[in-house]
Amino acid sequence: MTDVAASTSAAGVSSAVWADVAGQERALAPLQAAVAEPEAMTHAWLITGPPGSGRSHAARAFAAALQCLDGGCGTCHACRTVVAGTHADVTRVATEKVTISIDEVRELISTAQQSPSGGRWRVIIIEDADRMTERTSNVLLKSIEEPPPRTVWLLCAPSREDVAVTIRSRCRTIALVTPTADAVAALLVERDGVDPAVAEQAARAAQSHIGVARRLARDAGARARRDQVLALATEIRGVGDAILAAADLVAVADEDAKAASAERDGAERAELMVTLGADGGGRLPPTVRSQVRQLEEDQKRRATRHKRDVLDRAILDLMSLYRDVACVQMRAEVHLVNEAHRGHIESLAARTTLSDTVRCLDALAQTRTRLAGNVAPLLAIEAMALALRPLR
Repeated sequence: MTDVAASTSAAGVSSAVWADVAGQERALAPLQAAVAEPEAMTHAWLITGPPGSGRSHAARAFAAALQCLDGGCGTCHACRTVVAGTHADVTRVATEKVTISIDEVRELISTAQQSPSGGRWRVIIIEDADRMTERTSNVLLKSIEEPPPRTVWLLCAPSREDVAVTIRSRCRTIALVTPTADAVAALLVERDGVDPAVAEQAARAAQSHIGVARRLARDAGARARRDQVLALATEIRGVGDAILAAADLVAVADEDAKAASAERDGAERAELMVTLGADGGGRLPPTVRSQVRQLEEDQKRRATRHKRDVLDRAILDLMSLYRDVACVQMRAEVHLVNEAHRGHIESLAARTTLSDTVRCLDALAQTRTRLAGNVAPLLAIEAMALALRPLR
């Protein structure tokens, strides 16, 4: 279910709301300049950047800075209410479904037409603008092109090409870059109090993806699951191993998706039943049944997306391992992403060739493409596991 709510953000420990956006000083400059000079404000922004670069944090920091009399001090009432998710004039969409629906966008358009109730601006954040279909984007077009005077649209997407050309041509683009591992590690230490050594290891293992790095740094279970994924590179010896490994990986993704959504799904259903006055049990009237069915479909789509995300992350972790193997095979003097697994990496590099490593990287990349194209996960992962077998 799409969450349309006041903007939220992890609380920054710095005096400025921009502190949570690691390693993006140059990219943030136009946003900060727009806060300082309201007469030069652009009313539609597109914030792009690779996963984990901090797109959402940048949008939320900008929203807080726009409401703050001091440009984002991080301590005033406006900043704190945006951070706490209680500011009435900052609304966000962060969908967990495959796409953002037209009805959801129409609701945002209606909100955008309202004058700020107490803040300086009415801010609408769409964190997953790449999940709007072309038809949905066309519904949004007029509001993006001619917003009310005190309304600002902030759209986030991995790249400009992920957003309909009619939308991106009417937005000013802010392009974030992948932050350095050092910048991400410093953020974990300052914001979350993580041990510096753990923070550095997590930042490199996450390949500078801030959200993943934070989870790895704080959750020993997440680190253990990642280690299990990396072990696939040496455990697959034949067809039988490949089939079993694929089944295990897909099962883990299924369990992760269920665990992440079970409690939330139940709470959403209970809340809907109370709202519809149908919490007393018994047979549901047709109008109620249709709404419950719609909720169940939304929850199923959310679980499907979560499962895909888990599998995609596992594939990226394996790609990072084979990247390290290639570096060792080429004697490249670079930091390994998986330094803690150096012995494992050197062993794999010694018994394979660079062409074997490139073949495995190609197979992993192709699997990501297949999953994005809605190929059945088990079939895609089985093909991947078979491709990772040693050829001799």
